[in-house]
Amino acid sequence: MRAPYQVLIFPFIKTAGKYYYAIFKRRDLGIWQGIAGGGEGNEMPIEAVRREACEEALIDKKARYIRLASMTTIPAVNICGLKWGDIIMIPELAFGVEAPSKDLKISHEHTQYLWLDCESAIKKLKYDSNKSALYELDYRLKNGLAGIEKNIQSIKKFL
Repeated sequence: MRAPYQVLIFPFIKTAGKYYYAIFKRRDLGIWQGIAGGGEGNEMPIEAVRREACEEALIDKKARYIRLASMTTIPAVNICGLKWGDIIMIPELAFGVEAPSKDLKISHEHTQYLWLDCESAIKKLKYDSNKSALYELDYRLKNGLAGIEKNIQSIKKFL
């Protein structure tokens, strides 16, 4: 059973001192976005993130994951027409993941992927939530603010 939340994941890699981000073209909609999916059953968001990154890009579940403060809500009906009782909107939680190389094996959900710098990737992304999350990830990486514990503490201050 699908859990009432969405996860968004941007793989990143540092090459020759610069950060690059993988974005994916969806087969069904033809749009560019990060890896996206939802929790299954009682799965915690970080477990869903690890599973989705592995399923959609074969990124190891033990890779370095970064929880971002960026989040939004999306209509539950947009997730395969699903509804959870009186839940109309579900949270979308954003993460980054360090990829071991630029060689990704993508799932049937995507037709291709690109490695781009932040500015170029943002120009191709469809959804504002993706753009905001990628901006935050880039900023955190370039400014040494990517520690997951610090990010979670920052998020809790807002809740």
